[in-house]
Amino acid sequence: MYLDPQRGYDLIGDVHGCTHTLERLLDSLGYRQHGGVWRHPWRQVLFLGDIIDRGPRIREALHLVHDMVEAGQAHCIMGNHEFNALGWSIPAPADSGREFVCEHTARHARQLRETHRQFEQHPADWQDFLGWFCQLPLLLDGGRFRVVHACWDGALISQLRARFADARVDQGFVEAAAVQGSLPHRVFDRLLRGLNMRLPNGLAMTGDDGLTRSFFRSKFWAVDPQTYGDIVFQPDALPEQVAAQPLPAAEKASLLSYPAEEPLLFVGHYWRRGKPAPLRPNLACLDYSAVMRGKLVAYRLDDEAQLDPGKFVWVEVELPEAPQ
Repeated sequence: MYLDPQRGYDLIGDVHGCTHTLERLLDSLGYRQHGGVWRHPWRQVLFLGDIIDRGPRIREALHLVHDMVEAGQAHCIMGNHEFNALGWSIPAPADSGREFVCEHTARHARQLRETHRQFEQHPADWQDFLGWFCQLPLLLDGGRFRVVHACWDGALISQLRARFADARVDQGFVEAAAVQGSLPHRVFDRLLRGLNMRLPNGLAMTGDDGLTRSFFRSKFWAVDPQTYGDIVFQPDALPEQVAAQPLPAAEKASLLSYPAEEPLLFVGHYWRRGKPAPLRPNLACLDYSAVMRGKLVAYRLDDEAQLDPGKFVWVEVELPEAPQ
């Protein structure tokens, strides 16, 4: 996909159905509605995925983003929630051992519950959006900057681009993701979910979201981490005795890194808190827990080679928004 290196872009993190908040953010960025579409005279939005699930106005959010993309006012990449919605609806290959690409577990049902509920009276609309999800690229590469939902893995991305130069996959690639260890499975798991790590000694934790986990998202951007506290990323703090445990050599060897000399990279996915700021001079996460009464965050990218802390723009989320 072509991105004009001379154009200004506004990168926006995980929306999760917070449509009114998204409209306030777009307004603060200078976008206005014309012909039913949010537009800017010379800038363009790059959405980092996870438009759906959890929030109160998911259908409206999808129409807003889709209409901007169709009008050339935005691009949108796939997030893990769009992939899960696709996988929930697509039967798995017979040799995968699954019935669907995204297994119909209680956890997945819970993640998709609000989306499915809000589309109950609009089944044709939902089928159209599922078709659109399959067309979303898994990443954007503007040369001097990159966009991916969760993690930039150069080796996997090279393999992906050998088959799909613009990182837009087909339904067959989605179906093959049901096969554990396959290239499609590894691509979706790493790029859309990130680098996960098992906690030591079989430990599992139940977070504020009610889910119990033994694997946690990891900071692929961490520089020389020494302990579990240095690398494990989650909304809920690790117990001190766990955070202080040294990382085993095998775990350290499996970690990724994103070197300082690489282009600017923007991700979502990681449920950050506090004041938006760069993680490193060339790396920013724009997911600030909007649907959990956090912030919906944008970064105003021009021609800078290093991230400018003054170019983060955000609005506080006023929840609950009026439900559909």
